[in-house]
Amino acid sequence: MVSERIRNSQLASKLMSAEQAASLVRDGMVVGMSGFTGAGYPKVVPAALATRIGEAHGRGDHFSLRVLTGASTAPELDGELAKVDGIGFRLPFNTDPTLRSKINKGDAEYMDVHLGHVAQQAWAGFYGKMDLAIIEVTAILPDGRLVPSTSVGNNKTWLDIADKVIIEVNSQQPLGLDGMHDIYFGTALPPHRKPIPLTAPGDRIGEPYLRVDPAKVVAVVEADAPDRLGHFTPPDAISQQIAGHLVEFFRHEIKLGRLPPNLLPLQSGVGNVANAVLSGLRAGGFTGLTSFTEVIQDGMLELLSDDTITIASATALSLSPEAVQEFVNRIEHYRTRVLLRPQEISNHAELIRRLGCLGINGMVEGDLYGNINSTHVAGTSIINGIGGSGDFARNGSLSCFVTPSVAKGGAISCIVPMVSHVDHTEHDVAILVTEQGLADLRGLSPKQRARTIIENCAHPDYRPMLQDYFQRALQDSRGKHTPHLLGEALSWHQRFLETGSMRA
Repeated sequence: MVSERIRNSQLASKLMSAEQAASLVRDGMVVGMSGFTGAGYPKVVPAALATRIGEAHGRGDHFSLRVLTGASTAPELDGELAKVDGIGFRLPFNTDPTLRSKINKGDAEYMDVHLGHVAQQAWAGFYGKMDLAIIEVTAILPDGRLVPSTSVGNNKTWLDIADKVIIEVNSQQPLGLDGMHDIYFGTALPPHRKPIPLTAPGDRIGEPYLRVDPAKVVAVVEADAPDRLGHFTPPDAISQQIAGHLVEFFRHEIKLGRLPPNLLPLQSGVGNVANAVLSGLRAGGFTGLTSFTEVIQDGMLELLSDDTITIASATALSLSPEAVQEFVNRIEHYRTRVLLRPQEISNHAELIRRLGCLGINGMVEGDLYGNINSTHVAGTSIINGIGGSGDFARNGSLSCFVTPSVAKGGAISCIVPMVSHVDHTEHDVAILVTEQGLADLRGLSPKQRARTIIENCAHPDYRPMLQDYFQRALQDSRGKHTPHLLGEALSWHQRFLETGSMRA
């Protein structure tokens, strides 16, 4: 029976419970799930699937899946499946604490990969044949096309390559999302690629809906549950200081003619520092801004609300519950200012380079020469994943990395002699910012970068230690181009593991 949300009779005939749909999943399957930063993930089928897997394990049967998503999801998906050891392999980004613990204990395999690379690699078959896709949508149209929900992520790719599809239709996703998406169907693998015809963040190059072969759909499930998104805390003093340094730098670049008055399309990572930077732009009187990014979070929604940002292109809405309510209440306002795209477009190297995006991303630590660790603690324990920061750092016109200068109450310096894990090499890092100051690394040799980072970004408690290391490396390092004391370069991390502090 067709309904307001399920308007295609052929697909309506496949309506079933979450438990019935979960019974279609088999051990060892490669499963593509919707979801990107806690938005647009399936809500009820994964929970039913977790119950089924738990029962199978209780009988002594093996039951584990290879799970591919857009980015992080939520406890109802990653968390529930991880609790019952239902995830044997996961990519490309994860923030769930239960799954993180399994990965770091060696109980689950995890592949960290640039978000812009996932669709291409999936099409090429690197992750195995996709047996099943489980995709959340807002509605099914009479002709069978799908109205996406609050994230697009890799959904287009999963629907294209999966052998079978389960569709979750979530009645809590606002029907006003209809028309807010731009799904481009023109990508291809080499040697058949054509230029993507997008030259401004607001260009529409596709259509508002996802397509699926009805013959592949094995189940349609109704859901009535919100996205699980956390509250953002107001920017603290350190975040505001970091934002202040960056906004001052942008003004300087405008005066020199290297940036236009309305900057370049902004890419902003998720978190309080990113929100603080956006708030700083608003307070600083910037107008006519645009964004070509991955997620629209609270700070960006605020700028869209008063047209400080006139258009924002992303692949997901990552909003607090309060911001979700604001979005729903003024959805007609945002309809002409927000475009949600597949992440193979939001994170596409060609488009990021063409638009000259201005990337602002967080980091765990940076070293004297500008190498950045975004993902690991002490080199071995994953925190989340590289996400899309590498897509923008390598291909944007300006790559900025931000962090407080210390962590854990000062026990950890976020500026170290050598990072314990490299996500972004010195070649991809232009600007490094802490609350202490900003280091512009453009046009500098390694030794010049080291002096600039120590002087501008290191915390005073650690600055003498860094200067001492660097001076001794200048004298004793075998090579003088990038001086290091190899036996000592990672000693700060070892000292932290042994004593709980990097301080000597």
